[in-house]
Amino acid sequence: MTGIFVKNWNGLPNKAKTCVLIAGLLLLSVIVQQTGNAQWLPDWRAEQHVQEGIELVYNYQLDSARTKFQKVVDRHPEHPGGHFFVAMVDWMRILVNLEDTSLDERFYEQLERVIDLSDKILDRRSHDIGALFFKGGAIGFRGRLRAHREQWVRAANDGRRALPIVRKAKRLSPDNADIMLGEGIYNYYAAVIPEMLPWVRPFLIFFPSGDKEEGLEQLRTASKEGRYAGIESAYFLMQILYFNENKYREGFEISQMLYERFPGNPLFHRYYGRFNVALGRWDEAYKTFSSVIDRYNEGVEGYNTHAIREAKYYVGQYLFNRNKLEEALDHYAAVIEYSNELDTDNQSGFIILATLRTGMIYDALEQRERALEYYRKVRSMDDYQGSRNLADRYIQNPYNRGGMVREIKPNKFSE
Repeated sequence: MTGIFVKNWNGLPNKAKTCVLIAGLLLLSVIVQQTGNAQWLPDWRAEQHVQEGIELVYNYQLDSARTKFQKVVDRHPEHPGGHFFVAMVDWMRILVNLEDTSLDERFYEQLERVIDLSDKILDRRSHDIGALFFKGGAIGFRGRLRAHREQWVRAANDGRRALPIVRKAKRLSPDNADIMLGEGIYNYYAAVIPEMLPWVRPFLIFFPSGDKEEGLEQLRTASKEGRYAGIESAYFLMQILYFNENKYREGFEISQMLYERFPGNPLFHRYYGRFNVALGRWDEAYKTFSSVIDRYNEGVEGYNTHAIREAKYYVGQYLFNRNKLEEALDHYAAVIEYSNELDTDNQSGFIILATLRTGMIYDALEQRERALEYYRKVRSMDDYQGSRNLADRYIQNPYNRGGMVREIKPNKFSE
C-alpha cells in the first residue's frame, strides 16, 4: 500500500542503508496486492466475493471486507487466494497506524499460510500463475512489514526469494496490465535510487537496470487498465508524483479520483488534502482537513492521532495565512501536544514547524518574550527545512507579519 519508510535514515551505517535499498528494490518489484484474473481464483463466485471485498478494503470498510474474503476461504480452504486477501485486511489496518505492532504476528501467520498453500499447488503444477502470484505477494508483503520494522536482513532475504517468483509469473503473462504495477515500480526506483545515491550503484550490478519514464508510464497504464491492481497502481503513482516528482497537478487528479470513489479511506482523504495544499488550493485544503478533524472527533476508524496531527497542522497553517492568529495558535498547540506523544524516536517536522510558527505568532501578537521562548526551543531541535536559521533570524529581529510570504510550499511529511 505504501512505500518503505525508513526511520532515522541518517543514523544508519552504509551497510544497513545498502541492505535497505536493495530490499526496497526487490520488494517494490513484487507488490501484487490486488493482482489476478479469473484463472487465479477457483470459481466465479470466489471472483465476485474478491471483487466486492477489494472495494470494501479501499473504502476502509474492513470488517465487511473480511467477511467477503472469508467466504472464499470457507468455500476453498486449500486455495491461497482467500487467505491472501484476508491478510490484506490486516495490512490496511497496519498501514494506517504503522506504530501499532499488535497485528504483526497474525499478519505473518496469515502470510505463512498463503505460502504453504501456494507451495502445495506449485508442487503439482509448477506453472500455476495464481499460486506464483499469491506466493510472491505473500513473501513480498512479509518483507515490506519487516522493512517497516527495520528488520533489514530478513527484508532483503524475502526480496531475494520473491523476485524470481514474480519474474516467472511475468513470463507466463507478459501483457497483463496488473503485472505492470510491479514492473513500473521496479523500473522507476531502479533508475531513481542510483541517481539519488551514487554510492549504492556497485551493490546493484546484479539487478536489471531501470527506466524512470517507462516506469511512470507502466504505472499510468496499470492504474487505468488493471483489473485488480488499478487502484493500487494509482495510489503508488500518486505517492511518487507527490514525494519524488513534484507533479502536483497530475497527482491531484489521482487523489481526487481516489477520494471521491473511496470517501471512507483515511489515507486517500489525507492525500487529497495534501495535494490541495501543494497547489495552493487553501480553501479546499481547509475544508478537507477540517473534515479529517471531524472524523477523528467522531471516532471513525482509521482517523487516528497521526491523522489529526496532520490535519491540525494544515488547518493551523490556513488560519495563520489568513491572519487568524489566535485560532492558529490553538491548532499548533494541539500539533505540539500530539507530537510529544507520537515522536518517540526523533522529532518530526510537525513539531518543529509548529513550534517555529508558534513563536512567529507570539511575535505578531507583540508578546516578544513568549516568541523568544519558542524560537529557542526550535534552536534545540533537529533542523527541518531551515528551521534553525529562521529561528536565529527571528531571535535577532522579530518576525515581521507584513513581510510574510503568502504562498507557503507544502511540507512533505512522510507518513
